[in-house]
Amino acid sequence: MVSAELAPLAKTGGLADAVAGLSAALAAKDHDVRVLIPDYTAPPSGRPGAAAIEGGASVSPAESTPVPVYLIASPAIGSGGAIYLGDERDAARFWAFSRAAVAAAAALELESDIVHCHDWHAALVPALAAARPPLDAAGTVLTLHNIGFQGAFPRSVLPDDAAAFLASLDDEATGSRDWVNFLETGIRRASAVTTVSPTYAREIATPELGMGLDAVLRARGDDFVGILNGVDYRLWSPESDPFITPRFRRGDADGKRRVKRAVMTELGLADDAPLIGAVSRLFEQKGLDLLVDALPTLLERTRARFAVLGSGNPDLEAALSRAAKTWPERIAFRRGYDEGLAHRIIAGSDFLVVPSRYEPCGLTQLYALRYGTVPIVRKTGGLADTVTHYDPASGRGTGCVFEHADVTGLIWGVTTALEWYESPADWERLCRNAEGLDFSWQRQCEPYEALYRRVIERRRQRSPSA
Repeated sequence: MVSAELAPLAKTGGLADAVAGLSAALAAKDHDVRVLIPDYTAPPSGRPGAAAIEGGASVSPAESTPVPVYLIASPAIGSGGAIYLGDERDAARFWAFSRAAVAAAAALELESDIVHCHDWHAALVPALAAARPPLDAAGTVLTLHNIGFQGAFPRSVLPDDAAAFLASLDDEATGSRDWVNFLETGIRRASAVTTVSPTYAREIATPELGMGLDAVLRARGDDFVGILNGVDYRLWSPESDPFITPRFRRGDADGKRRVKRAVMTELGLADDAPLIGAVSRLFEQKGLDLLVDALPTLLERTRARFAVLGSGNPDLEAALSRAAKTWPERIAFRRGYDEGLAHRIIAGSDFLVVPSRYEPCGLTQLYALRYGTVPIVRKTGGLADTVTHYDPASGRGTGCVFEHADVTGLIWGVTTALEWYESPADWERLCRNAEGLDFSWQRQCEPYEALYRRVIERRRQRSPSA
């Protein structure tokens, strides 16, 4: 595995959890898994005992990790602790990481069957590995966690060695244009390409949602697939969650109510009403601006309380802060990311709202289901693949799914879900349906295993002597 993030060592969001969960699940099934990530905090010379590799970089093993993890330190990556700088400097940083990761694999003699790369930060690895033993014998898989982030940069900001390497590939992603696109290069060069849900795979193969790469994805044919993310239930389950008190068994409504009361007290909310939580990055994709616009109507029409945790767009942060100050007993907003509070909101809320305009997979709704926290989601991407709309007549369904990414759609979703809350029979059935689903990585890693075998077999067929 090659990734910019890995929980808990380096995390900004779902990428870190997904790579950690998949790696651990594969290792539990007796696969030999090694993970390479940047070392964002070590000095350029690396940690004590680190092995020097080319370009002034070094590699050292991380301590006390479920699977072996190697930390790549480099002067280009830096040691200030920032995972992303969010500007053109990231081009040189992740070029240096990708080049050093391949060099580290050679130095460590990691003779792999598969090199699995994640997102644009590692998307050059398939091309780099093809020219560097021992990885040149490996199949490569590139997973797109969000096609909205592609690593597109002016060619002029690249180091000379990066520009020369990309020019040598002689394909449309790195040709004579003034820009380069890391992700597009990886899509063209990897043995297989995946994304994190089947519906999202279909969506981004269209001009409407492909963000300029739909034709490149369609050209991959059967080598582009959607595989749903999983959940590590050692961390995200009411029986074992390290951040909630008290823990409770699935189906224990009294235990869940105790966690709900505790988090509402923590946030200063009155605890005699349904609680709707949201844990999200505050960007347009996630649709929390729709919630802000819907709040006056929802506060007037319902007795619900709202707990929001997240950061991102400054205007949206300010709007949520104003709402919380205006209705302090009904709305709580905490800026930033707090791992423990995220667990407590998801575990204790009655509902979790995810009004995304598009959503590759989504993890918070998967976490919520395990706690009997009913998701209210927009019908898109992985949300559509993981939540089914509840039907009171049949008793089937696991949440509330609304169609349109607008305020009217979100208000309909929230008010519909609250009607079920007020019906004890429907509410009990709905919560039990949600809790009964299994999105464990132990199950979700099986399609990856099948893909790896297919990639390996195809390489053997093309190179009989391999």
